[in-house]
Amino acid sequence: MSQTQYTEDNIRSLDWKEHIRMRPGMYIGKLGDGSSPDDGIYILLKEVLDNCIDEFVMGAGKTIEIRIKDKEVRVRDYGRGIPLGKVVDVVSKMNTGGKYDTRAFKKSVGLNGVGTKAVNALSTYFKVESVRDGKLKAAEFELGELKNDADLEDTSKRKGTKVTFIPDEGIFKNYKFRTEYVGKMLKNYVYLNPGLTIDFNGEKFHSQNGLKDLLEDNMSQEDMLYPVIHLRGNDIEIGLTHSRTQYSEEYHSFVNGQNTTQGGTHQAAFRESIVKTIRDFYGRNYDASDVRKSIIAAISIKVMEPVFESQTKTKLGSTEMGGGLPTVRTYINDFIKTQLDNYLHKNPEIAEKIQKKIIQAEKERKELSGIRKLARERAKKASLHNKKLRDCRVHLGDTKNERSLETTLFITEGDSASGSITKSRDVNTQAVFSLKGKPLNSYGLSKKIVYENEEFNLLQAALNIEDSLEDLRYNNIVIATDADVDGMHIRLLLITFFLQFFPELIKEGHLYILQTPLFRVRNKKETIYCYTEEERVNAIEKLKPKPEITRFKGLGEISPDEFKHFIGEDMRLDPVMLDKAMSIEELLKFYMGKNTPDRQEFIINNLKVELDKVEE
Repeated sequence: MSQTQYTEDNIRSLDWKEHIRMRPGMYIGKLGDGSSPDDGIYILLKEVLDNCIDEFVMGAGKTIEIRIKDKEVRVRDYGRGIPLGKVVDVVSKMNTGGKYDTRAFKKSVGLNGVGTKAVNALSTYFKVESVRDGKLKAAEFELGELKNDADLEDTSKRKGTKVTFIPDEGIFKNYKFRTEYVGKMLKNYVYLNPGLTIDFNGEKFHSQNGLKDLLEDNMSQEDMLYPVIHLRGNDIEIGLTHSRTQYSEEYHSFVNGQNTTQGGTHQAAFRESIVKTIRDFYGRNYDASDVRKSIIAAISIKVMEPVFESQTKTKLGSTEMGGGLPTVRTYINDFIKTQLDNYLHKNPEIAEKIQKKIIQAEKERKELSGIRKLARERAKKASLHNKKLRDCRVHLGDTKNERSLETTLFITEGDSASGSITKSRDVNTQAVFSLKGKPLNSYGLSKKIVYENEEFNLLQAALNIEDSLEDLRYNNIVIATDADVDGMHIRLLLITFFLQFFPELIKEGHLYILQTPLFRVRNKKETIYCYTEEERVNAIEKLKPKPEITRFKGLGEISPDEFKHFIGEDMRLDPVMLDKAMSIEELLKFYMGKNTPDRQEFIINNLKVELDKVEE
């Protein structure tokens, strides 16, 4: 048996940009094309923005301007500007930055000196400009390589820093910035930094009331059981209310201005503290799930030199506040115990509403207890026999959980479709849940149906979302159905299910529709997959003379070898997003209720618009 040679020639050292480009996931999480809010292109924007926010926090610059046109991003702040002699180093030398000096940045988001270097290395074009003391210093890079180190020049421009970059299409395939995701990110920045104004392509974002504004902007007044309880301390801010209609818990958590979408020590302490304070206030040992049922809350804390569980900073790992303060858990517990207790004593009418909500939740839980027990047993049996769910290795213990952001659950219908996806998927991160027939229309039904209906019960168990999203097993939930009338109906019924019982899945950007090609156009040399009629016409034009044209009628008709193209690097996903103009209840009532004439008129009018487009 021959042995592979292992000599000095096998050892090589990568410079900073080579390492970032070879292992981008280590620095920015998953790559993606912009269809998911945690895709890499948004992390690049966030890394640049975090530096601007740090300037605002330090009292320098109240406005940030962002312009995104096609694939180019420009970010301009009016802070102090990067020290002119260090402009090149700050964006191209690892472990270089002002945040190592905690006197300047005591509670900064980024402390490792990597952020803008990653943006630089992963961009085909990157330019940094700094204005200080009437002088301008600029430098330009390509893929992290310095191309133009300009001399200092006099300027009358306002002080601050401007960064321009174009993410590398070789790494971020077919990417597109979605204004909805950028807008949500910017709103979070202004909620956490009252007084800051962010101008995004001419639209201005501003907040005066912090987390109170966040909750009020994300909920309709009709759905709030009581006005937002808004409490602030030196290094902590919380907002909370209960929903009248939502079943599960929903949390928005932040550390030093960073949206910790996966929670962490602060969110766990917050959930624990709410229960303890409520129990003490009412003198009743209420079940924790009853206290937290339907709660919609936000928490923001500031920690000295926070430790996150990944470079993308989505989960706090720190247990200490730093700066001589107690642990994160103790600090949050003490704050909520004092402030929330005081608030409830001063506002007895709100305290009464909360208690009634808890008692109602307790009653519903007891009514469902037997059903839930049987449902869990059925879900466990189904899992053991692998009838519905073909899981991925991340959850089977074969791969590291660092890949949790990449996990995807495809929900599909029928044996042939689920078989094709199962055979062509990435077994490390992609799982398949197979539906049997059309799901039930769940509009107007109670949570009881989730446990009594086998499909819903097993889907809930697969996702692990019975009480909250904290332990959601898949970051991306993808509805994969045929592009025909039946497939569209199944999509609608599944979206109704999630809106009715787990709307936070959609609010937090976890639900998608898989786009698969309608046509395959090919000749002996080339194959082109077409997702629209326009793409089909262009493909026929390109592959002259007459190519072979196949119309895919269903997912089951696509072979596993071909399916690999559609759920791999080139996967096209359409995110399911909520229209803030309508409440969830209004949305469901209009599309799934008994308002047939209104809905019929809507469909006819929109169909006419689509037909007009085709004729043009």
